[in-house]
Amino acid sequence: MAEFESYRSFHDFSKSITREWRYTRSAEQEQFLSTLLATSHSRKEQIFEGAVLSRAQIGDEWLPETGEENPHPFPPERMKPLRHRAAEGRANPKGLPYLYAATDLETAIAEVRPWVGASVSVAQLRIVRPLMIVNCMTGERPLRLYFAEPKAAERERAVWRDVDDAFSRPITQDEQLAEYVPTQVIAESFRYAGMDGLAYRSSLGDGHNIALFDLDAANVTACGLFQIRSVKFTSIAVSNPYFIDPSHSAT
Repeated sequence: MAEFESYRSFHDFSKSITREWRYTRSAEQEQFLSTLLATSHSRKEQIFEGAVLSRAQIGDEWLPETGEENPHPFPPERMKPLRHRAAEGRANPKGLPYLYAATDLETAIAEVRPWVGASVSVAQLRIVRPLMIVNCMTGERPLRLYFAEPKAAERERAVWRDVDDAFSRPITQDEQLAEYVPTQVIAESFRYAGMDGLAYRSSLGDGHNIALFDLDAANVTACGLFQIRSVKFTSIAVSNPYFIDPSHSAT
């Protein structure tokens, strides 16, 4: 039975593949991916033909030839990635497009991070064949601390919690795209093993996300246009505040 060497195996893999070895895999990297694939068998789930997902893109299209002055949602071909021209994504490297979707409309819209007043085209995608995906969600947050290596079952739970967190954690534009590399490599290992995609938690919506490796696995059957009226932000303090004594300020 495959076992992770440490509860920190994902962190070690992530550090190695972003800072040390990327295109030539080390033995430790190969071992981690092999163990991750072996332990993913219990996480396989089927998406049935006919299932419906949502996919959003910021923007709209004007059709001057119709004489109408109202915006329209993007056409079907615009609601799928352009082949061989994909930007870096959570699961895909640059130039290799995957089809990202969500389980509901609200989550799909939230994932594109629109601003107030933005127009968002949202397509309905219908799955055209049975698909087998890896469910990377755990329902847990990676906050548990260990003072010694736990048993194999707990190590596995800890690693998958970290994988879940890595796929769902948003990366801002000012962060390095190298942060995508660990999840891209994991996704590609699932693809090489014959999987059709993977599911991961959304940190922005109540539903979850699905990345499909085959752009033709789903067809656009409808598309609507939505305007963002409000965006809600919540926050938590992550450090102690500091205070300045006016009597000690410079004059």
